[in-house]
Amino acid sequence: MGMNQGEKTPFLVAPLELLINWARGNSLWPAQFGLACCAIEMMSTAASRYDMARFGMEVFRASPRQSDVLIIAGRVSQKMAPVVKTVYDQMLEPKWVVAMGDCASCGGVYNNYAILPGVDTILPVDVYVAGCPPRPEALLDGLLMLRKKVQSESLLNRKRPPLRGKRLLDENA
Repeated sequence: MGMNQGEKTPFLVAPLELLINWARGNSLWPAQFGLACCAIEMMSTAASRYDMARFGMEVFRASPRQSDVLIIAGRVSQKMAPVVKTVYDQMLEPKWVVAMGDCASCGGVYNNYAILPGVDTILPVDVYVAGCPPRPEALLDGLLMLRKKVQSESLLNRKRPPLRGKRLLDENA
């Protein structure tokens, strides 16, 4: 077992929470959920030029039960909102959401009744990636921000980001 010269403690000994968060942060598996033009940029992020595999995020899962990151890439229409919510509800805990692009973040250029004014009206969003469409480098930066967030959060007292405005898909409404 190696010794850290600064602390005089074995470096393999660490708090269990730190080790679990390190493992979760380095093995994020995003769900395939591309809705518009941002999906092309999301797919190119996984290609060999940008290579998400070096960060442990190369496995895009088709099943929500096998993924822990939901990347909302593009605009979410009123018809698609219940489907997005269902996919999110089927994901196992812990789960995170990345809003990719201006349309997913705030509705983008679509100022009409058919497009949600941001996916954060139905889901708690952890990271926003700006751009129309955002470059693959921006998505990688957002995923690295998410990884830092995952590695620094508490296992027992995890705080979900708040929803913006009123909930659009309330079961009681």
